[in-house]
Amino acid sequence: MLQSQLQRHAQPRKSITVTLARRQHEVREAQRLRFKVFAEEMGARLPGREYGVDCDRFDPHCEHLIARDTDTNEVVGTYRILSGAHACRIGGFYSDEEFDLTRLDHLRGDMVEIGRSCVHPDYRNGATIALLWSGLARYMETHRYRYLIGCASISMADGGRSAAGIYHRLRATNLCPVEHRVFPRCELPLDAYDCSPGAALPPLIKGYVRAGAYICGAPAWDPDFNTADLLMMLPMARIEQRYASHFLRAARQDR
Repeated sequence: MLQSQLQRHAQPRKSITVTLARRQHEVREAQRLRFKVFAEEMGARLPGREYGVDCDRFDPHCEHLIARDTDTNEVVGTYRILSGAHACRIGGFYSDEEFDLTRLDHLRGDMVEIGRSCVHPDYRNGATIALLWSGLARYMETHRYRYLIGCASISMADGGRSAAGIYHRLRATNLCPVEHRVFPRCELPLDAYDCSPGAALPPLIKGYVRAGAYICGAPAWDPDFNTADLLMMLPMARIEQRYASHFLRAARQDR
């Protein structure tokens, strides 16, 4: 079972377990958390609003990683995981809706897409994120996938200044090789923005970059979430050693 009980990383009196959801009610708990974060907190327009859940056509084909507070039994963090094989059966990854991924077509069989990442406000700390990444590392290692991709979002609440600033910053330091470049279907007019050069990297993007990930090109605009989305790509062979040893050591503890 994919499970990491890493209490030493958790905040005092918070004991968190990370597992893959095995029952539908566990998936529904993750979807309720996603709704609270994306719709109620961020104001995203989601189709399941009347039911209080975030659910789309990709969910039935995904694995759902959940972080649970074992003291309260509450799901406090989640990622969903879509393998290349399952994406092929349903016509593509979620990312295909935002980007032209033609240059990645030859990698799809070795690729996993992660998305719908969210953490309960009371648990937004390095410990919870480390636990979730340990679960992802275990999944990747178990199934021998070589590439991790995902859309990482930047708020457009400031009109796009932060998104433009972050993109230009990462383009200079973390742009993928040209053969892995993707192209947004709804591209932001980056030249029209007054960039915010000091914009802080969102925690998810910071985690990707620290692990050794690339951005695969310019951001796409997601109107439902009102975010600028960067496609991030992390070749497992590129993970910096200090992060690889940390995540994989944590992920192997349940063996």
